[in-house]
Amino acid sequence: MNPLAELARVSGVVGAGGAGFPTHVKLDAQVEYVVLNGAECEPLLQVDQELLISASPRLAAMLEEVRRALGAKEGRIAVKAKHQEAVAAAERAVAEYPALSVVPLGDFYPAGDEFVLVYETTGRLVPQGGIPLQVGVVVLNVETLWNLAEAKEGRPVTHKWVTVAGAVASPGTFRVPLGVSIAEMIALAGGPTVPDFAVLNGGPMMGKLVEKLSDPVTKTTKGLVVLPATSPVVQVRAKPLPAVLRQARAACCQCQECTDLCPRRLLGHELAPHKIMLAASYAGGPAAAPITAAFLCSECGVCDLYACPMGLSPRRVSQALKEELAHRGIKNPHRSAPAGPHPWRAYRRVPVTRLLPRLGLKPYERPAPVREAALTPHKVVLPLRQHVGVPAEPVVEVGDKVEAGQLVAEIPDGKLGSRLFASISGYVAERTPAALVLTREPQGRGGQR
Repeated sequence: MNPLAELARVSGVVGAGGAGFPTHVKLDAQVEYVVLNGAECEPLLQVDQELLISASPRLAAMLEEVRRALGAKEGRIAVKAKHQEAVAAAERAVAEYPALSVVPLGDFYPAGDEFVLVYETTGRLVPQGGIPLQVGVVVLNVETLWNLAEAKEGRPVTHKWVTVAGAVASPGTFRVPLGVSIAEMIALAGGPTVPDFAVLNGGPMMGKLVEKLSDPVTKTTKGLVVLPATSPVVQVRAKPLPAVLRQARAACCQCQECTDLCPRRLLGHELAPHKIMLAASYAGGPAAAPITAAFLCSECGVCDLYACPMGLSPRRVSQALKEELAHRGIKNPHRSAPAGPHPWRAYRRVPVTRLLPRLGLKPYERPAPVREAALTPHKVVLPLRQHVGVPAEPVVEVGDKVEAGQLVAEIPDGKLGSRLFASISGYVAERTPAALVLTREPQGRGGQR
C-alpha cells in the first residue's frame, strides 16, 4: 500500500457521498487518470461548489499528490460549466500544475454518476457491472480529496460538509461533527417552512427518506433536502412496494420512455427498464429481458421521476429484484464492455433546467452558501458502519473518556472497512452492536457491550 493510501486508511477517509467506499482501497492502484468529481450531480446540493470556490489551491495541490502517487499521467477536475465561480477558481488553482486541468460539464443529470463522468472526462466506457479502475481511472469526490488534505495535516475524519436545502428558511452548507442529528441540521437552516414535510438524506433524485429526525449525520451524508410530504419526489419513495408492483403490472404500456432516457443504457449497457417491468409483472415473456439485468440499474431515478408518463417506478422494481437475487445468492452475470454509447445520447441526456420544474423543485433552487454551524452537540451517535464493508470494531468501553479525533473503532483484521474517530470530546455513553454514543458529560455505565 502506498503512503497516500495508508494515510487514507489510518484517517478513516471514505467516499463522501454515495455508498462510502473506503478511499485507501481506491488509492492502492496505478492508473492513467485521476478524476475529481465536482459535478454536483444532485439538484439543490452545493457542497462541491463551495469547496472548489473556497479551497481550490488546497484541492489542486492534493490532486497533484494523488496523481503522482497513482502514477497517473493526468488529473482532471470535472465541474459543471454553469458554476462559473467554481470553474474559475479551479482553473486558477491548476495553472501551476501542467498535468492537471479542468473539464467543464454540461448541465444534465446524472453528470456525477461515475460511469457517466468517466466517459465525459476521458471518453472511456466502464464495463457493465465494473468500476472505473478497469479502464485506468480513479474517481474521487471533492470532499473526499478535502478530507485527504485534512489527513495530511494530522486531522482524521471527524466532521462532515452537508447542504441543507429545500423547504427551509435559510438554506446553507455546514461543516458539523459526525453523529449530530438530522433535526439539529434542519434547525441550523432555520427550520422547515411547511407544516407537513419529509426529509431526504441525499439529493432529491437518489436520496432516501429519513425515518427519524433523530437519525445521525454520517460520513456519506452529502445533503438533507426538506420537501412537502405531497411532493412527487417524496411520493415515489413512500409508496409501498406491493402497490408499486401492482401498478407496474396494471399500467405499464411498454412505451420504452424509461429505456430511451436511461443514462446507463445511453452508455451502451444492456439495460432496458421497460423489459424488466414486463419480466417482473408477467414472470418473463418473449420480449422480457433477463431478470438479472436489474443489476445494471444505478438507481438514478430518471425512469420514475422524469421519464415514465404513467408515474410508475422501474427503479423500485429493479431494487426489489436485486434484493431478491442477492437473497438467492445470484450474482451479476453482465460483465461485458459496451460497444459504444447510443448514437442519440447527446440528445437524450436529461437537462436539469427541465428536471427541476418537472419535480416541483424550482422554488427551492436557491443559494446554500457556507454558514457557520453554531452547534455544540451534547450527544453524537456514531454508527459503526458508515461505509462499504464490515462495521468497525469499537476499541473503547462505556464510561471511557475520549477526545475529539481519538480512534474509537478499528477495521477488523483482513476486512474491508473504515476506522472511526470521536467527533466530540466527552464520554462513551453507550456501546451497541450498531453504534457508539458519545456525550459531553458522563452518563454512567448502563450501555451494552
